Amino acid sequence: MIGAIVMILAVVWIYQSALKAEVPNTIRWAMLAAGVFLVSQFLLVNVNVYLLEAIRGGAGDANYERDLASISDRKNEGGFQNFGGSLLSVFFELMPPALGFLMVAFMRLQFIVKEPFALSALFGGFTDMFKKAGKDAFETVKNTVVKPADTQSSDGDKPK
Repeated sequence: MIGAIVMILAVVWIYQSALKAEVPNTIRWAMLAAGVFLVSQFLLVNVNVYLLEAIRGGAGDANYERDLASISDRKNEGGFQNFGGSLLSVFFELMPPALGFLMVAFMRLQFIVKEPFALSALFGGFTDMFKKAGKDAFETVKNTVVKPADTQSSDGDKPK
């Protein structure tokens, strides 16, 4: 879920950056960014699963055979219940979307805006995207608010 939200933001960011830079095929760049993000997510989630299984490898020995009908509490298995385990779980959850976003940002910097590498250039335009969306939303609400109109004509009997 987090990855999907980050991907949507990244694709909209790429699309707006491509429009601003007047790069041809803006839709293709947006689709390419989505593809890069999805592939990076897929690979990094698989790396996370491999790392978690390597960390949890010591939880059960070779003779550990759990009965299929056993539904006892497993919360202490794997050592992820302490503070360090919680931080590790959060890291493994947030790492794939963050690295996917960085890959999209490098793609944007290298191929779309073609600026030299700098942190301000790497994430440039991202805050502008939110400012523009907020301003557009405010203008839409402002223009759709109905002002009270005169409901009575000059003779006072019929509404306009």
